[in-house]
Amino acid sequence: MTTLDHLDAIRYPIGRVSIATEVTAADRRAWIAQIAATPAGLRAALAGLSDSQLNQCYRDEGWTLRQVAHHLADEHLNAFGYFKKAATEDDPVVNVYDEPRWAETKDAREAPIELSLELLTALHARWVILLDSLEQKDFARAYLHGRRGRVSLDEGIQLYAWHGRHHTAHITGLRDREGW
Repeated sequence: MTTLDHLDAIRYPIGRVSIATEVTAADRRAWIAQIAATPAGLRAALAGLSDSQLNQCYRDEGWTLRQVAHHLADEHLNAFGYFKKAATEDDPVVNVYDEPRWAETKDAREAPIELSLELLTALHARWVILLDSLEQKDFARAYLHGRRGRVSLDEGIQLYAWHGRHHTAHITGLRDREGW
């Protein structure tokens, strides 16, 4: 494996997101289950880590594990809003935010991870209730994102099922590499 391949494997430990265009009800159930499992998976990945370990970057020029945990809460809180707007409005334009700058705020750099773990647990419980309430036709509804363009709920559940696993794998990957 080349150095570039190794770095890419650290940056994308479960691979880059791939969005299916043909989606079945079984696919949706699997992605919703992954969204439901994200908080517990993240909690398990972070379990027992010291402040020193939480403040270590998962890769060169990457975020600390603490920032990753808080980023998941920030991004998924925004995503829940995107989904809720798409479910209740026709092609709403959603606000985007500067993720790297949010990761540099004091709360993202220093707050206890338990705050984001609790937030994600409650948020994902609500998100799954919303997703489970939608009919098949509702998954074609979409939001308009400033960087991603038009995102249907079918595309969005794939993105956020991947996103939770992606960042959790950053943490477990560092734990494996460091022998924690």
